[in-house]
Amino acid sequence: MIKNFRRPIIVITCLVSFTSICAQKKKTADASEKLKVQAISDIQAKYDDYKKIALQIWGYAEVGYKELQSSALHQKTLSANGFNLQSGVAEIPTAFVATYGSGKPVIGILCEFDALPGLSQDSVPERKSLGRVAGHACGHHLFGTASVAAAIELKKIIEQNHLSGTIKLFGTPAEEGGAGKVYMVRAGLFNDVDVVVHWHPADDNAVAYSTSLAVISAKFRFHGLSAHAAAAPDKGRSALDAVEGMDYFVNMMREHIPSDARVHYVITDGGKAPNVVPDFAESYYFVRDYNRDIDKQIFDRVVKAAEGAALGTGTTMDYEIIDGDYDILPNKVLSVAMQKDLEMVGGITYTPLEIEFGKKIQATFNYKAKPIESVSKIEPLSETPTKGPASSDVGDVSWNVPTVGLGAATWIPGTPAHSWQAVACGGTDIGIKGMMVAAKTMALTGIDLLTKPELVVQAKEEFIKDRGEGFQYKALLGDRKPALDYRDKK
Repeated sequence: MIKNFRRPIIVITCLVSFTSICAQKKKTADASEKLKVQAISDIQAKYDDYKKIALQIWGYAEVGYKELQSSALHQKTLSANGFNLQSGVAEIPTAFVATYGSGKPVIGILCEFDALPGLSQDSVPERKSLGRVAGHACGHHLFGTASVAAAIELKKIIEQNHLSGTIKLFGTPAEEGGAGKVYMVRAGLFNDVDVVVHWHPADDNAVAYSTSLAVISAKFRFHGLSAHAAAAPDKGRSALDAVEGMDYFVNMMREHIPSDARVHYVITDGGKAPNVVPDFAESYYFVRDYNRDIDKQIFDRVVKAAEGAALGTGTTMDYEIIDGDYDILPNKVLSVAMQKDLEMVGGITYTPLEIEFGKKIQATFNYKAKPIESVSKIEPLSETPTKGPASSDVGDVSWNVPTVGLGAATWIPGTPAHSWQAVACGGTDIGIKGMMVAAKTMALTGIDLLTKPELVVQAKEEFIKDRGEGFQYKALLGDRKPALDYRDKK
């Protein structure tokens, strides 16, 4: 008879346990939602403060590894808010790590702040240079400021709610071709990080569940013999001829590389005077493909083209690898979580004056753009990873730590990155509003990571599976030191 009573008792016990677990989960979810509402409110309340920081850096417009003022301003802001600073990390004067808290999880937040050369622009909807050497055509003044805002808010939440967790904001210079993050990864600065969160300026609001193009870049330098171009041309050997020969060979090669691959270049030095045979010339190449092994193969062919050009012109050639970035390894677990957070934050609403500004910007395009009002929407999350059209040193981070990111509408729809229109939007409240969406979303995802330990576990499981058994990280740029002078002319 006793055995007959055991089964109902066990069932009742299980039901009680299940109910208790459900109640605990609901309590945790309710507490998390409350923290998220607080975070959105706190960050919005500091709109003017973060706008001031972003526009200061927009005005500095410092190129890669020269971001002394921009880096200093972010470090000063973080230090004033209770973060411990390590400056000049990874042998890079403008790189830093700002840390607050203790214990797990360790949440990394990426912070970029470099500008692009040759894109000086006023914050007006027509082409008007400010006469500077550079401009924030990729919105990194917004990128860095939003990351700082999210880090400060997460620090506040940890402190006020006595949570276990560590926030590490990584000040990462020279994303635009300088590979700042690669050197920081190589130096082991991400070794103890559980998850990395980042974002990027864009013309819509979407979680970046996508991969990217791996890239290898290099400067090819040709050395010849100078001579009078009219009186003694036979005594000269033109380094410019070698550059042009290389460019011709590579352009012929385009027909015979994968359709997704990209090869582009500029001539950074072609001589100084037409009547002097140039004894030095330089070209700067980017080689990209979604498969980093294929990318390396294409790059090797570009090197062969350079060697052939030198042989054919009687010059000599050497080259310096400047950048090498992995493709981004996406993480669906984290992307799904961030999608919910972005939807909670919502899109952007423009004032009538901002709409008028936007229409003037769109009038400068030679193509039809999405409606300006589309920035109020959140793009749906794709079922499978999409192919991102660009490259980033975030790729190297993502193969070492589970990583998630989003894009927020800081530019009028249709605005391409690396354009004067992007600089113009970034110098107005159009850019600031998108920046605040990013800051809030990253803070909310940080709250998820702090309050839901299972999210970190699941993200790591996916990361290990997707990375593959036996993976060993090796930087595409080898063991070279940071190219601190890559924006300088030789």
